[in-house]
Amino acid sequence: MKKRIAWLTSAVIVAILGIALAAGCAAIQKSDTLDMERTLSAAGFQMKLADTPEKLAHVTSMTQRKLVPHQKDGDIRYVYADATYCKCVYVGTEKAYQRYQKLAIQRQIADEQRQAAEMNQDAAMNWDTWGPWGPWW
Repeated sequence: MKKRIAWLTSAVIVAILGIALAAGCAAIQKSDTLDMERTLSAAGFQMKLADTPEKLAHVTSMTQRKLVPHQKDGDIRYVYADATYCKCVYVGTEKAYQRYQKLAIQRQIADEQRQAAEMNQDAAMNWDTWGPWGPWW
């Protein structure tokens, strides 16, 4: 009986940890998707909501959360479909795509600079000056 209770307790703990991990991954994915959609919008992509069941079915059938080039009337259009979060598509011209690439590079550089600044700030803290902080030091 004790073995069964221990096994059930372990199973519950593993299930809770799995749910927490999945929720954390979903939150990161949603954040990344929102960043992408903000960048697309800033670059000049037009957003269209899937506001009917037919449109939502079409958005769902498309490649999800990736920029995909499509030809239309001899021009290339870039399409980003998101059936999960915004239930929409973003469509942009070649010029909008070029602006998107520039913005994405600028965002990457800004992120790298922010990370470097945070590391420099942590190094400058000089924790040893403050002495021990608790029973673990």
